[in-house]
Amino acid sequence: MLHSASICPACQHSLRFDSHGTSRALPAISALSIEGTIRHPNVGEAWEYSMVLSIRNDRGEEINRHVVGVGALNPDEYRTFTVAVAVTKPAGAEPTTRS
Repeated sequence: MLHSASICPACQHSLRFDSHGTSRALPAISALSIEGTIRHPNVGEAWEYSMVLSIRNDRGEEINRHVVGVGALNPDEYRTFTVAVAVTKPAGAEPTTRS
């Protein structure tokens, strides 16, 4: 559950409304965005692909893993994959600094 979000990042539907109709979190910061394309050359058999998302903590331990999608590429087809991480800070939270 996203405690500070008023809009679901996956489906973009409202999760909650506060008493003033405003968001409970500050706007999202784009912390990471990666996009890449794979193209099957126009020769050979179809390729299979899977997109796996893994999240690790500061000790390198995997804390979450999801297969996001699987599929196949026929000759001369391509797929573009985008991974984005948005970070929000709850309203009223103090900024954190690293030393």
